[in-house]
Formats: sequence, structure tokens, C-alpha cells
Amino acid sequence: MTATTMNVEQILAANKNAVAEAQALAASAFAGFEKLVALNVAATKSALFDTTGDFTSAFSAKNPTDALAAQTALIKPMAEQAIAYGRSVYAIATETSAELTSATEAKLAEAQKAATAAFDNLAKNAPAGSESVFAVVKSAVTASQNALESAKASAKKAVELAEKQAISATEQALSSVVKTTAKKK
Repeated sequence: MTATTMNVEQILAANKNAVAEAQALAASAFAGFEKLVALNVAATKSALFDTTGDFTSAFSAKNPTDALAAQTALIKPMAEQAIAYGRSVYAIATETSAELTSATEAKLAEAQKAATAAFDNLAKNAPAGSESVFAVVKSAVTASQNALESAKASAKKAVELAEKQAISATEQALSSVVKTTAKKK
């Protein structure tokens, strides 16, 4: 009866922990969503109110030269705002993803540790002569863990490279806009 009570208590504790962890993950995801909504509200407000004077001057131009100058004056700030918006979205997504990944990796490490402990306990209580089978299984588990770590490291390097390339492309785009608007003036 005590073993059953212990198992029920363990199950209840595990369920309570799972709910708490799910709530923490949901809170992280929701915080990222809130940041994205705030960014979108700010971007919309800026698009509606910050450019009104520039649009007014573009529409009230008296000759083609003034119209072109007003249009050119609009392009650079709008491009800079678009690039800043993209960077902010990327930063929010990266931050939220990092939080979720960190929590997931912690849980996986915890589960891996528990599985290793259970396997070691099973190996201690195994019948005589089964040591070689457990050694092979343990070797396979270790090899798979090493392969996963290697894949994770490779994926991290690929993400870092993609980030650098995105930053470089953004800088080139902004540089092109600056050069283009400078030539039109």
C-alpha cells in the first residue's frame, strides 16, 4: 500500500511540475507576443503620424524638382524604419526562441540524467552475465548523445552564420538606400 501511495504522490508531483513548466513556457511565448504587438502598435503609430509632414510636403510640391526632393526625403527614413522594424522583430523572435530553447534543453538534460540513472540502476540489478549487453547499450546511448550534441553545435553555428549574413544584407540594403537618396539630392 505504501508503494502505491508513493507512486500516486510521485505522479501528482510530476503532473504539478509539468503544469508549472507549461505555464512558464506559455508565459515566455506570451511575453514575446506582447513585445511583438507593442512593436507593431509603435510602427503603425509612427507610419501614421511621423510621416504626415513629409507626405504633405510631397503632395504640395509646386514643381517636379520639389516633388522629387520631397519623395527622396521620404525614402530614406521609411527604409531605415523598415530595417529597424525588421531588426526588432528578429530580436524579439531570437530572445523568445532562446528562452524556450533554454527551458527545453534544461528539461531534456534533466530527463537524460534521470534515464541514465535508471539505466545504471537497472544495470546494477541485472542478472550475472548481462554486463556486455548493458555495456553495448550504454555505448550506443553515449554515442547518440554525442551525435545530438554535435548536431546541436552545428545548428548553432549555422544560425550564427545566418544571423551574420542577415545583418550584412540589412546593412547593404540600408547603404544602398542612403547612396540612392544621396544621388537624387
